[in-house]
Amino acid sequence: MKRRTALQGLAALAATRAFAQPAYPGKPVRLVVPYPPGGTTDLLARLVAAGLAEKLGQNFTVENRAGASGAIGSLAVAKSPADGYTLVMATISSHGINSALNKALPYDPVADFAPITCVASTPNVITVNAQLPVKTLPELLAMARAQPGKLSFGSTSAGGSPHMSVELLKMMAGVDMVHIPYKGGGPMLTDLIGGQIPMGVDNLPSSMAHIQSGRIRALAVTTAQRWPGTPDIPTVAESGVPGYEASAWFGLLAPAGTPRPIALQLQRGVAELLGQPAAAQRLQEMGAAPLANAPDDFGRQIAAEIDKWKKVVAATGVKVE
Repeated sequence: MKRRTALQGLAALAATRAFAQPAYPGKPVRLVVPYPPGGTTDLLARLVAAGLAEKLGQNFTVENRAGASGAIGSLAVAKSPADGYTLVMATISSHGINSALNKALPYDPVADFAPITCVASTPNVITVNAQLPVKTLPELLAMARAQPGKLSFGSTSAGGSPHMSVELLKMMAGVDMVHIPYKGGGPMLTDLIGGQIPMGVDNLPSSMAHIQSGRIRALAVTTAQRWPGTPDIPTVAESGVPGYEASAWFGLLAPAGTPRPIALQLQRGVAELLGQPAAAQRLQEMGAAPLANAPDDFGRQIAAEIDKWKKVVAATGVKVE
């Protein structure tokens, strides 16, 4: 009898403590973008932060912590308390390709993080300076073959999804081009528009406004099919490189050990946000497709990407210092 009474007392105490827990989020949430401002990761993070702030009634502040192809910001989040108040907008680069390229990666992209949801996917787009005398990808490849090792291309970072998209293109098309890595999409696009580099590759959303204005010329998207929002831009596969396909994704992660109810609450918030017509239209204008999958599905997606890019790195032999 005494034991039963004691157990009942403990249960009541636990229930009281659970009831006393403040509702999440009870203070501002920090969303780390492991890349500079102006790129696709940053644009999507700010869209999500604004939407979650409105839905959950608390500030979601975006903090850019760039460097090492997303590793610096990602590591900072991995080391943060697992309480739901520090998140990272992860990418195929920071949590997929990095694992294949960097054996000394300072975090485990699976074990050190709790998946929340994949927010969106997007093609990369191959673009050139508007003054470069090429109108199509076959013309660009012909130029590269005529002067091997001389045509340069810029990307958002060494080992990032845009960079690796071109490494795959180089392998499949048999061309030799020189990579110039930048610290984010913004600086690369500035130099591409200014003519400091002839060619650039980036996620479609951060390039879209410059393509529409005519400041740069889009030659091809890297997905298997043409992107619905840009039906006039052909794919790499239909531009003389059959079988080519690459794409990028962006999603929310928290430190490992973050309570599952918090992850599910955030996932529901993102799903509701992306289900709104205004947000869906904004993503389409940016060149991104909404996803908002469940935490477990996102975890499996990350594991599959790591496996895929390990095979690509092995086949291409690319190395990043």
